[in-house]
Amino acid sequence: MKANVGTLDRILRIAAGLVLIALAATGTVGWWGWLGVVPLATGLFRFCPAYTLLGINTCPLKQ
Repeated sequence: MKANVGTLDRILRIAAGLVLIALAATGTVGWWGWLGVVPLATGLFRFCPAYTLLGINTCPLKQ
């Protein structure tokens, strides 16, 4: 797996994932809040399968 999630994208994914999981754990939102695991995982692993399918890469080029 080649990294295709850049730094800003990674930070936003991790933050959104943690917020959704916290809201689901406290009962503020329904079961769908547990879907925050997906952006959390893609942010932690720096790889998004959807980006690969769409040909998107937010990682800066390594020199």
